[in-house]
Amino acid sequence: MIDFHNHILPSVDDGSKSIDMSISMLQHAYDQGITDVVNTVHLQHPKMEGKDISFKRIKIEIDRLKENLVKNNIDIDIHIGSEVFFLPNLVELIDNPLATIGNGKYMLIEFHPHNIPIIHKQVFFNLKMNGVTPIVAHPERYRQVQENINIVSEWLEAGCIIQIDAGSPLGLLGKQAKVTSEILIKNNWYQLLGSDAHDDKNRNFCMKESLHYINSIVDTDMNNLAIQNPRRIIQGEPIAVDVNYQNVSDMYSFIHKIKNYIK
Repeated sequence: MIDFHNHILPSVDDGSKSIDMSISMLQHAYDQGITDVVNTVHLQHPKMEGKDISFKRIKIEIDRLKENLVKNNIDIDIHIGSEVFFLPNLVELIDNPLATIGNGKYMLIEFHPHNIPIIHKQVFFNLKMNGVTPIVAHPERYRQVQENINIVSEWLEAGCIIQIDAGSPLGLLGKQAKVTSEILIKNNWYQLLGSDAHDDKNRNFCMKESLHYINSIVDTDMNNLAIQNPRRIIQGEPIAVDVNYQNVSDMYSFIHKIKNYIK
């Protein structure tokens, strides 16, 4: 398996706090059958202000971590990437090797949990026109998506890729994230699953458990989610998106009923 979204570098962002924690996390990943991880350090997030988040620095940290993996007999390959916080400047970042994945073909983008600016539509269009496909990180965790699932269909229609956090369908990231993720899963409105691992306790790698749960509620192609699609992104290859939009109104009504029930 390939884990596409995680924060495993020690003392770099809000993820792992030490090399020992990173090794513990990656041992857990290896035990689940994960062979590759795309480290996605937070980039231009307000919480990273004043920190050195440069390609050179991240490359040094990854090489150091790889040496420790060899010492601990953990056979996992680490790929450089980032989780870019949405600002209107995304097109200006495409020449930054840390900002994109797959030889500049993809960009993993996160929004503020409570704010998806209208301008993002134009920015996403501009990225596509410059040969970069936006990958929307964990939309099930955004309040506006929880209230209007159609936002995800608009992203898909615009040619974006959708990544769900593995902990969401397991209920590890809140009830509304679980409900929303299950709607996306049941309608195949996503192409990637990523752990978004941050530590070795509450937010560790949970890909195997999540895939097992997803397989219990839908008949889906696990190979695509956990191996083929992330591999295509790493290699800069296109991903085919085949989405059924038939039941959008029913789903929109359903999610509001669930939301009211949760309240």
